[in-house]
Amino acid sequence: MRTYIYVVDRDFGFAPNPFHGFCTLATCKPVIRRCAQIGDWVIGMGGSRLNASGRCIFAIRVEECMTFDDYWSDFRFLSKRPIRNGSRKMMVGDNIYHRLAADAPWQQEDSHHSLPDGRPNLHNMEKDTQTNRVLISRQFLYFGAAAPTVPSEIFATMGYKNGRSHRVFLDSDAGPLLNWLESNYGRQFGLVVGDPFDFDLSSKRYSGENNNII
Repeated sequence: MRTYIYVVDRDFGFAPNPFHGFCTLATCKPVIRRCAQIGDWVIGMGGSRLNASGRCIFAIRVEECMTFDDYWSDFRFLSKRPIRNGSRKMMVGDNIYHRLAADAPWQQEDSHHSLPDGRPNLHNMEKDTQTNRVLISRQFLYFGAAAPTVPSEIFATMGYKNGRSHRVFLDSDAGPLLNWLESNYGRQFGLVVGDPFDFDLSSKRYSGENNNII
């Protein structure tokens, strides 16, 4: 088993989306979504933009993987379809891609990854759909703005430092971090402990083309 660790630049509750009983990674991080297998961990660390370096924003143990079309049609995830004039949780829904047929173009719902007028953001759509795979879990820790600070000696032992892209560790090497999370926060598995850092910006859109929140 492997543990994938990356720095979270933006935390809207969109990627990952921890609401409605499941934590899902359905957009962004196409390499992790392509490579992570059931049983692997995906961990998001805070970055400088959030003023949260060294803090753990979320940890997901992958339990299911499915295509965008399956995710769209699965009744368990209807509540994750975005409603832009709804509550903050509804606005950041990540169930946004589907097709009318297997060989048809992708449809992008009006969402956090769309243009301000609701039209598809082609740059975001191309990046998101390069990996037709959604990671799903009920076994997760989502701290958001309540993210705890990971003891520095744990990352020193692992040889991890915040940086661009993601790092991959065997579970044996990531053991100190996983054990620390479970021993200190095991009772909070499946809970949204704190609101996302950027939750007050839920109505905004994100454009990956120029890395802007609009």
